[in-house]
Amino acid sequence: MHNKTIAELSRGLREGDFSSEELTRHFLERINRLDNSLNSFITVSEELALAQAKQADAQIAAGEVGALTGIPLAQKDIFCTDGVKTSCGSKMLDNFIAPYNATSVEQLNAAGTVMLGKTNMDEFAMGSSNETSFYGAVKNPWNTDTVPGGSSGGSAAAVAARLTPCATGTDTGGSIRQPAALCGVTGLKPTYGRVSRYGMIAFASSLDQGGPLTRTAEDAAMILGVMAGFDERDSTSIDTPVPDYTAGLNDDLNGLKIGLPKEYFGEGLDSGIGDAVHAAIDEYKKMGAEIVDISLPNTHLAVPAYYVVAPAECSSNLSRFDGVRFGYRCEDPKDLEDMYKRSRGEAFGAEVKRRILIGAYALSSGYYDAYYLKAQKVRRLISADFKQAFESVDVIMGPTSPTPAFGLGEKADDPITMYLSDIYTIAVNLAGLPGMSIPAGFVNNMPAGLQIIGNYFEEAKLLNVAHKFQQITDHHQRTPAGFE
Repeated sequence: MHNKTIAELSRGLREGDFSSEELTRHFLERINRLDNSLNSFITVSEELALAQAKQADAQIAAGEVGALTGIPLAQKDIFCTDGVKTSCGSKMLDNFIAPYNATSVEQLNAAGTVMLGKTNMDEFAMGSSNETSFYGAVKNPWNTDTVPGGSSGGSAAAVAARLTPCATGTDTGGSIRQPAALCGVTGLKPTYGRVSRYGMIAFASSLDQGGPLTRTAEDAAMILGVMAGFDERDSTSIDTPVPDYTAGLNDDLNGLKIGLPKEYFGEGLDSGIGDAVHAAIDEYKKMGAEIVDISLPNTHLAVPAYYVVAPAECSSNLSRFDGVRFGYRCEDPKDLEDMYKRSRGEAFGAEVKRRILIGAYALSSGYYDAYYLKAQKVRRLISADFKQAFESVDVIMGPTSPTPAFGLGEKADDPITMYLSDIYTIAVNLAGLPGMSIPAGFVNNMPAGLQIIGNYFEEAKLLNVAHKFQQITDHHQRTPAGFE
């Protein structure tokens, strides 16, 4: 059952081939047996999952069947889940039991899904390798000596290893797409404001966006249809109708204009990744797509701009973790100042501290205009580049990550090199555009990802473009050895 897609599992549940409880027990058994080698889960919510599965079976028996009724999934441990630990991969929230559900969790629960557990992640979503988690590094199922990418590495690894049919993720600078590429799964970052951020613990509020990690584009369309929508509790949520993302999956691609930015195919791109991406683009040519060479001239400014904006916002968002109201508190503080300092110093990891310090400096008196304000101006230029490009093309394609998965610890002591892992994904967040990564082939038996970027609220087009590619290729169907 674990090799079936969500669409196939949904049909099997409706036709009575198996029950949701049987399906849930199957995945729980796989998690218990196989996740020791991956560390992709922080919490396995077995009791809750079985209760939800029994409820789903009762709904199916009563004829109250939706497309996702009885489908197991995992939630990234950044989404608040009522009565279940929500840690954000940090010692700071190791004892935090969320008292409410995030909107995305509410919507998926209402659709009848079954939550298997909470997936591991970089601490407070800060990282590109899933090595900064308080609960230890996640390992890539294709080669457990390599990273799965981050920050949604636990979600990507769990989907790749067939421990769950689907998992949620969040993407601040590539944190859905990059791990999807490194683990050989499909990951979709929607338009900023398309999915509610309520109950999704904030890293950088103007950049964070939730989305699904699945095996196929069809599955991603099914999940996004439930996650998307306006939420009055989220001031950044945009009130625009949610289409049926599955309706246009098989639309013809003849005449589709694909933009190839010259900046995405230069120095720093692994030759094997480049070959896989070009081979994928050749498949689109065969389907009738037209290739257009374009330029995104401010791409080289995306990483420096992002690493001013994101730390600035993180330093503000993480100020609430002070040992007073919830989360970790140091033992026997001498006074209030000692409690603040020691609670934060003992509970935050090195990468989180680094970004808080950078962000506080960028926002400090005398430096705000020189750094934060200038980064926001650069952000406008990057958005303008995309706007101009979409006047002549329908989608933009390129590599998701410059290299295949790198070794555990390989970049841990070199933050700058680590940050460059997101060089092709960060600009999409700065502009607020939708983007996705799909499996495009393999380099030395490790997955390569193709990134597809769309115009605002054109997720349906991205899903159509991705689905048509997956109809003629089998990269997304391959399973890591030992997890078949």
